[in-house]
Amino acid sequence: MSKNTGKDKAKNATADKTIALNKRARHEYHLEERFEAGLVLQGWEIKAIRAGRGNMTDAYAYVKDGEIFLIGAQITPLIQASTHTIPEDRRQRKLLLHRREIDKLIGRVERDGYTLVPTAMYWSKNKIKLEIALAKGKQNHDKRDTAKERDWAREKQRAMRAHNRNA
Repeated sequence: MSKNTGKDKAKNATADKTIALNKRARHEYHLEERFEAGLVLQGWEIKAIRAGRGNMTDAYAYVKDGEIFLIGAQITPLIQASTHTIPEDRRQRKLLLHRREIDKLIGRVERDGYTLVPTAMYWSKNKIKLEIALAKGKQNHDKRDTAKERDWAREKQRAMRAHNRNA
């Protein structure tokens, strides 16, 4: 009888922690620096996220009055979840960061022309966290270059596998 080691438990736990990924962000932006932010959510939103009804495809973050808000993230309400409030699935949600981080992000967004893009939503202990990244938009030729590099890496991997099989 073998026991699970701590590494096995940690590996399984990280796979279950991710709620939603924004894959489009990696395709459309150069992601430079990442930050972990808390989210101000309502009870029905937590229930809906537990049921797997969160989507961040069109989401972005913006600065308003020295605070950072998430816009465009869709959390579809459960039918039975909220009877006393009217759930709004694409409402703006406040992000919780340290003041130093907020000041740094505001400076980079306003002076340097960066964009705040959410890249992942995940569980951290019993809290929902959002990973946001400082990003610069990619040009079309940058997107093509990235696709070429990815295809070339795949071809190299196939060639190496074929070479190793024959050896």
